[in-house]
Amino acid sequence: MHGSRATGSPYAPHTDAERTAMLEAIGADSVADLFDIPSAVQFDDEFGIEPRSERETRRLVRSILGRNDDLTELLGRGHYGYYVPSLVDHLADRSEFLTSYTQYQPEVSQGFLQALFEYQSLLVELTGLKVANCSMYDAATALGEAATLADRVRDADGHRVLVPDLLREERRSTLANYVAGTDLSVETYATDDANVDVAALEEAVDEECVMVYAENPTVRGTVEERLAEVGAVANDADALFVLGSDPIALSVLERPVDVGADVVVGDASVLGLPTSYGMGLGLFATREAYLRQVPGRLVGASEDATDRRAYTLTLQTREQHIRRERATSNICTNQAWVALRTAIHAASLGPEGMIDLANRGVTRARDLAERIDDLVGVQAPVHDRHHLREFVARVDQPAEAIADDLEERGFAVHVVGDHEIQVCVAGVPDERLDAFVAALEEVVR
Repeated sequence: MHGSRATGSPYAPHTDAERTAMLEAIGADSVADLFDIPSAVQFDDEFGIEPRSERETRRLVRSILGRNDDLTELLGRGHYGYYVPSLVDHLADRSEFLTSYTQYQPEVSQGFLQALFEYQSLLVELTGLKVANCSMYDAATALGEAATLADRVRDADGHRVLVPDLLREERRSTLANYVAGTDLSVETYATDDANVDVAALEEAVDEECVMVYAENPTVRGTVEERLAEVGAVANDADALFVLGSDPIALSVLERPVDVGADVVVGDASVLGLPTSYGMGLGLFATREAYLRQVPGRLVGASEDATDRRAYTLTLQTREQHIRRERATSNICTNQAWVALRTAIHAASLGPEGMIDLANRGVTRARDLAERIDDLVGVQAPVHDRHHLREFVARVDQPAEAIADDLEERGFAVHVVGDHEIQVCVAGVPDERLDAFVAALEEVVR
């Protein structure tokens, strides 16, 4: 056995006879025949990397990173660069957290489990819903899980899922992947001035609809003003109302439970993580009636044999733990360490600090829009709405050219139309906003 493992993986301890039998069963001569790897990318036992000392390596890495553009990012659209207090790094980087695997053994995971319980409690308080898990990959996968949950709990005649026509493409794509193996179909309903067109939604909803999705704030930064009506439309059709948001926005906007939301999804990593452009933390909260349909896992508070409060993974409905036909999801991991960072950041801010952070997102976006609206060739904001963190501005010149000129001056903005750019203030210092206004004034002349 030892000799047979020497040329293979120690984690696949097959004997030569077993490998031969398997290859014969599939009609292959060797293990190498199972792989079609172009010779140009095959590993030839040589990395071709010159050995360097630590000092030389650090110097090389600094020189490579130094070639990156030093841009002030005013991008947004789901990725926000809020300042993360150093406290978050100092606590989250403790070895007890960094080296922890999934908290299956409560007797050695009480600290981490308590932090995750606090994270869940934060979401319960912000949403008004009774159940929150800990946690999902990101906002897109949370939306996909919400759709499959809706299909399980709603006894509709069909399998239609309705999303706004402004939904981010990456979220729409992930949702499409989630429903690809089901009977669900994803369709869009119209928006008006970046908010839900309630009349159009009423026409789109019918007895075949299992879910209606809306976001607050929207991808264009506008605050939805008629969410209660959206919830009523969904409820009248016996469809699940799913609302997308995030913890900072929820600290000042209407509580989802008060507008009839059945599920809240979104990205909670607006707290605890810098802008990551991919990695996130999917939040998922819902009504208690759907407790056993929640994907992922839940941390619960109980008591041990000595009547002391104790925390444990109370509910895990994924297929790793229960029979596949009864599982709610095949999600195999979560973002527990990121959820820990979110909980630490939220606790460091406190309720008043979170409200202040959200309010600054309202006032700073409004003030910046007013300032650039005074520039010749710019109209801001495009939408006659309240905004949070970001807004869309119209420029008389082609938007691509404006964005390119701004990039040369050290600023990055989104191009969202032939003559529209989107600007986000989250995490951008006031002095850089001043410099941005000056740069924009130059390029629109």
